[in-house]
Amino acid sequence: MVVTQENVAVNGSRRLSAQEIADALRTRIRRGDLKPGDRLPTQAELADEFGVERGTVRQALRALQEDGLLSSVSRGSPPRIAEPSPTGDEPQPTMVALAPRLAEAFAVPHVRIDVACLTAETLMLALGEPLRQVHEGRVLPRSIDVRILLPSRKINLAFPISVDDPGDDEDPVHRRWLDQRNAQGHVLRHNLLALRATHGIDVHVTFRALPFTPPVKLYLLNGAEALMGYYMVTRREEEVDSQTLEMYDTLGAASLLFSFERRAGQRDAAFVDQSQKWFDALWETITTDLTLT
Repeated sequence: MVVTQENVAVNGSRRLSAQEIADALRTRIRRGDLKPGDRLPTQAELADEFGVERGTVRQALRALQEDGLLSSVSRGSPPRIAEPSPTGDEPQPTMVALAPRLAEAFAVPHVRIDVACLTAETLMLALGEPLRQVHEGRVLPRSIDVRILLPSRKINLAFPISVDDPGDDEDPVHRRWLDQRNAQGHVLRHNLLALRATHGIDVHVTFRALPFTPPVKLYLLNGAEALMGYYMVTRREEEVDSQTLEMYDTLGAASLLFSFERRAGQRDAAFVDQSQKWFDALWETITTDLTLT
């Protein structure tokens, strides 16, 4: 299949750099507009589309090839979109896998991140990388919309809970979780909303409360990728205010994330679609407004 070219407006007389062209093509690949096996337009067609010299196009294509996104980059026939690398699909711990994928997600003009999780700690930390790239001028989305589902404070959590006295609002383990949920959510929202003042980005961060404890964590990136990890429950102890708390808890940052990308084929695309529908259904039905105290 030969992909028809898209028109990209050039800002005045300024010529796009090779990096900007690579980012634009990378966005099309991530979005699924360009699928594995598709041919790109010729270098001449791309040069005409982006208003640059062929040498700039060749630099952009080499960058995409180095990222493993293109195959057969040469002066001959147009390159094809590479098949996803099996090694790249291996699950990784959340703190390893999430930050680079969020950084890629921030390369598009309109960023949409949907998350269902137990607390916002991992997301808060992983957003440090794309925020750094925004402040460095490497990416500059026009809008960022983040929606987060967290457990309600009013439910009896399945975890974390005290081993000896679970299910009580006065449970110190429950209070500890609630304090963390609220503090991490405040920091995450503050860091994102600050981009309005510093870079003029239209940012929206919204929380809603789940009426149950999520057994998995789910990250949906621009409708193009779903990352899912299981919460593994373990028994452990922690010192809090000179008190030893014995609890059933999870180590969320160490959970392996499994990636499903729309461009990887029908099976992955169906998982992404169903995950998005599941999230949207929860958001619009049984969840409630969540105010961070």
